Amino acid sequence: MTAVFQPPRGLVGVRAARALLAVAFACILGAAWPVRAAEPSDLALWRLDCGRLEIGDLDDYSDAFLYAGRKAVFTDSCYLIRNGGRYLLWDTGLSRDLVGRPASDGGDRLFLDRSIRDQLAVIGVRPEQITFVGISHHHFDHTGQAADFPGATLLIDRRDWEVIGVRPDLSARFGPWLGGGAKVEPLAYDHDVFGDGSVVMLRTPGHTPGHRSLLVRLPRTGPVLLSGDVVHFDENLRREGVPGFNTSRAESLASIARLKAIAASLGAKIIIPHEPTDVADLPAFPQAAN
Repeated sequence: MTAVFQPPRGLVGVRAARALLAVAFACILGAAWPVRAAEPSDLALWRLDCGRLEIGDLDDYSDAFLYAGRKAVFTDSCYLIRNGGRYLLWDTGLSRDLVGRPASDGGDRLFLDRSIRDQLAVIGVRPEQITFVGISHHHFDHTGQAADFPGATLLIDRRDWEVIGVRPDLSARFGPWLGGGAKVEPLAYDHDVFGDGSVVMLRTPGHTPGHRSLLVRLPRTGPVLLSGDVVHFDENLRREGVPGFNTSRAESLASIARLKAIAASLGAKIIIPHEPTDVADLPAFPQAAN
C-alpha cells in the first residue's frame, strides 16, 4: 500500500507544510547546482637578488659567432611565489659562500651581496615555510643555495635529476634530497605546482636535457614567463642565439619557439632572469608583483 502525504490541518499545519516544502526545494536545488568554487588563492611574486655575473666572453653564448669580442653583465635572479599559504622558491642562485667574496669562474666574475635566507627574512618568510624548491636546471648559478631549504619538496625535471645523481660537483648542492631525508619529485611533463593552474613548470629542454621555464598567471600583472636559460639576454631571444655549450641545438630552438608561442597566445611577458632590463620590469624587492 502506497502512503499518501496528508498536509497538516490548521494554520500551524500549513506553516509546517510550507517549511517541509522549502526544505525539499532546497535539497533539489542543492543536487542540481554545484557548490560555488572557492575564491582564487592570494598569488604574489617577489624577485630576489641571487647574484651577478660579469661575462668575459659573450661569444660563448652563440654557436653562430653572433657576439664575438663582446662582454656583458648578467643578473642572477631567483623568485618567490606565494599561493595562499604555500610558497615556491624558483631557482636558488649562486652559493652563499660568495656573499662579500667575489670569485672567478674562467673568464667570468661572480658576485653575491645577500643570501636568499636574509632576503626572505625581510618579508617575514622563514626557511621552513618554503613548500617547494623548483629548479630550472642543474647549473651552479641556479642551484647554489638549494640545500638551505631542506624541508621543501624539490621539483626538478627527471633528466636533470639523473645528471645530478652521477656528478659529484652537482650532487653536493642537493644533499637533503639525495640522502633520502627530503622529498623530491622528478618531473616528466609540464607540472602544475599548486594544482590550480596559477604556476606551471614548462618543459623547455636544450640548454640542459631537463631544462624548465615557469609560467606564473598573476591576477593583476597578468601572465609572466620566467624563461630560465632558454635564452640569456634580450638579443639572444630576438636572434635565437644558441650557446655552444647547450646539450641540444634542435631542442633549444624548439624551446625558444615554444616560449614565443605561449607569450603570443596568453599575452605573457617573458622575463629573462639574466637580463637586467627584464628583471627591472618587476617590482623592486621587497615589493611584490600581484
